Amino acid sequence: MPIRNRISELASEVAEWRQDMHAHPELGFETQRSAALVAERLRDFGCDEVVEGIGKTGVVALINGARGTGPTIGLRADMDALPIQETSGVSHASRTEGKMHGCGHDGHTAMLLGAAKIMAGTRNFKGTVALIFQPAEEIAQGATAMIGDDLFERFDISEVYGMHNRPGLEIGEFVIRQGPYFASVDTFEIKVSGKGGHAARPNSCMDPIVAASAIVGALQTIVSRNVNPVENLVLTVTSFRSSSDAFNVIPDNVVLRGTVRSFDPQVRKMAETRLRKIVADGAEMFGAKAAVDWFDGCPAMVNSEEATNYATMAASRVAGQAPGPAPLVMGGEDFAFMLDERPGAYIQIGNGDTAEVHHPNYDFNDEAIPFGCSYWVELVECRLT
Repeated sequence: MPIRNRISELASEVAEWRQDMHAHPELGFETQRSAALVAERLRDFGCDEVVEGIGKTGVVALINGARGTGPTIGLRADMDALPIQETSGVSHASRTEGKMHGCGHDGHTAMLLGAAKIMAGTRNFKGTVALIFQPAEEIAQGATAMIGDDLFERFDISEVYGMHNRPGLEIGEFVIRQGPYFASVDTFEIKVSGKGGHAARPNSCMDPIVAASAIVGALQTIVSRNVNPVENLVLTVTSFRSSSDAFNVIPDNVVLRGTVRSFDPQVRKMAETRLRKIVADGAEMFGAKAAVDWFDGCPAMVNSEEATNYATMAASRVAGQAPGPAPLVMGGEDFAFMLDERPGAYIQIGNGDTAEVHHPNYDFNDEAIPFGCSYWVELVECRLT
């Protein structure tokens, strides 16, 4: 179906909100300015309730439908920026050194605000919409902070939906997939301790570099030999640092850091178990000692079947065609924590031919705004009928 006239008329105003937010990026939980502007606009729209301070600097607003009682569904947008120096050269570029909206969260927030303005005026649904504006997505802490403040219980939210822009996908198009979508993200740090000394007398030392190098190689067998070949697993050692940079010194210690990505909880647990075993045995083989610190991150993000069907229906109405099949993504998304708590679905919207997210030249494409706003409105009216 074509974009509704009211949304087309509102698009330029939403773009102004977006560009203002882009010029004033805020990191993590430091989204005070963004949250205050969001809350102010939501009150101006006539939302039935606006609550600030959920998850430190998150904002939640409720809009009750005019067609009777029904469930409450959550629509989530992220607000935080990235610690990147912007080089886009656009007129609304970041005014803050070393910070920029390099992932399009300014666009996500603006589109949900635009949809909120429409829905607060029409209320053409049964039940309630909970608008969730989340901080700290980029550091994967905002969703858990809001959940920890009883987001779902306090507002009686039974389902939750998210949306993210995707560079390279044409404006007006969407992609989605049912089931696992984004991977779980865990990180690790391994400290290998030996006995340092002169590089010319390795026989008098216990070289931790040799032990750590063997461990790095052995860790690759977790993917190649311990997981079913049809499963997905990535294990990457991203940092190898010793306690000395001198060319003639064997160091005492080596620290390895890396990440593990998967979609299946059993594969995720197996990877941790095997990593710990390989590290312990590898160090012992060389007479070294080793310690592992494992840090659980986001779980895999899984779209539920029913919610994916509603999201697909809404996107089809907006785009005039069914959304394409989204590929599995080995990157993480902290919306996964919300989907662990409630059924729901996450969709990606086309950002056109732009720089990739997290690139200093990236800028959200304002041409996507009417499609994003329309998606949220259609989703609510599809689901709450």
